[in-house]
Amino acid sequence: MTMAVDTTALAGKGPKQRKRPARADVEAAVLLLIEWAGDDPDREGLAGTPARVVRAYEEFFEGYDVDPVELLSRTFEETDGYDDMIVLRNMRLESHCEHHIVPIIGKAHVAYLPQTRVVGISKLARLVEVFAKRLQIQETLTSQIADTIQEVLKPRGVAVVIEAAHMCMTTRGIRKPGVTMVTRRLLGEFRTDAELRRDFLSSLSAPNERFG
Repeated sequence: MTMAVDTTALAGKGPKQRKRPARADVEAAVLLLIEWAGDDPDREGLAGTPARVVRAYEEFFEGYDVDPVELLSRTFEETDGYDDMIVLRNMRLESHCEHHIVPIIGKAHVAYLPQTRVVGISKLARLVEVFAKRLQIQETLTSQIADTIQEVLKPRGVAVVIEAAHMCMTTRGIRKPGVTMVTRRLLGEFRTDAELRRDFLSSLSAPNERFG
């Protein structure tokens, strides 16, 4: 069944709506960057690069075109009384750092304790994608995923953990490859119930079987 959701609490989550530049202007900006880097944008290998970069950006940042509240709005109450943790582990995550627009690569773990209704698990995975496919810092990304689940589904608790490597740190600047950053946001019973919190965190280190 579909549940009505008051979206006012989430109104500030997205960026301000601005008119997007024309595609030709964006391609011209990419051409300018190529010239600034010191190459010739007219040479054969780069002739189509501005258009390819724009198409890639459409894919990298498609999360701006999806409403996360609407995504989670279809829920189900027929669970035969199931009230324990629902956990999605090891979801690959690809985002981009808002400071340098270079990749953040890692994995996300998402759990919630249903109150009276559940959501299709593909919607949780898609929610991670929606926020990841925006310019981000990992702390904000973690909070956005957890807060949206809490505010839309209203479960008894939500837990989100993200582990990721930041190319802005590994390929430039301080250049420290092999370093991962871990962030987490625990809400409701995951914050107040120490045993539940331990159960969730220990589940993340269990062997990752591949069934399909």
